[in-house]
Amino acid sequence: MIKWRSGLIFITALLFIMIISACGNNNEGGSSKSDGSNQSGEKAGSKTLSILTGGTGGTYYPLGGSMAQIISEETDFNANAQSSGASAENMQALKSGEADIAFSQTDIAAYALNGELMFKDNKVDNVKAIGTLYPETVQIITTKDSGINSVEDLKGKSVSVGAPGSGVNANAQQILEIHGLSFDDIKAQSLSFDESTDGIQSGSIDAAFITAGTPTAAVESLSAQKEIKVIPIADDKIKQLIEKYPYYAEDTVPKGTYKIPEDVKTVAVKAMLVVRGELDEDAVYNITKAIFENTNKITHAKGKLIKAEAALDGIGNLPLHPGAETYFSEKGIQP
Repeated sequence: MIKWRSGLIFITALLFIMIISACGNNNEGGSSKSDGSNQSGEKAGSKTLSILTGGTGGTYYPLGGSMAQIISEETDFNANAQSSGASAENMQALKSGEADIAFSQTDIAAYALNGELMFKDNKVDNVKAIGTLYPETVQIITTKDSGINSVEDLKGKSVSVGAPGSGVNANAQQILEIHGLSFDDIKAQSLSFDESTDGIQSGSIDAAFITAGTPTAAVESLSAQKEIKVIPIADDKIKQLIEKYPYYAEDTVPKGTYKIPEDVKTVAVKAMLVVRGELDEDAVYNITKAIFENTNKITHAKGKLIKAEAALDGIGNLPLHPGAETYFSEKGIQP
């Protein structure tokens, strides 16, 4: 009887061990079936890359979303686009290491790297360029019957120059300077785009500096109410401006924009991508290649303007990240 009970206990223990072993094997088998993705759909073992854009109603945000998707598909990064306060805020965030890549205007990036204007006493020295994307055109807007036909004609007039410390304000100051004028020579008004066009329509101001991609919605609305004029910048003045402030590039407001009868020469700063200088050279090379060789996947209309061949236009003295520099060098593209 004792022997029988001992045998029963032995068999029960053996069965228990076999069950536990089988369960262990099932768990191990489950782990080995990993498809390289985690539960959120991200690639296992990949690094997260944050891209700062701008406000959700602007151009930077949807562009950043498309670029994040391209980077995630074409590289080992899981990229995500984040809304932000745009250029100046983005540069500060890169400085503090809060993000990896950001959108900026070329002039704002230059002020940050040189510690000028809104970055006085707050120089950003760890940011490098990936490349420029598309022009943000400096438009000097007035009405056809204003009597203003040149930048020099702005003297003594009431002119919107954007908020103090803004990119528009700096653009206005620099263009006036090249023409031998300053804010002291005009009646400078610090107005937003909408306030500027409302002021032109009501007659409370004579002209406005507006820096934005064309066509600009606020100016289009004005052109539906009044016949407007875009003031040209002469070729020699454009050359002087670019020589002194190399982040500008020559640009044109095309005939038909705002119903204007002919092309108007002006200048533009560029929207661009900047990156923390600490990012690995190979990583930035792959990111740069992914973006500029997959622009057909960018759904926003501005994607048609993003080309590797033009990515160094208007970059001026901004230093390229070595990874981006290697990519453009392989493509035979030089600043």
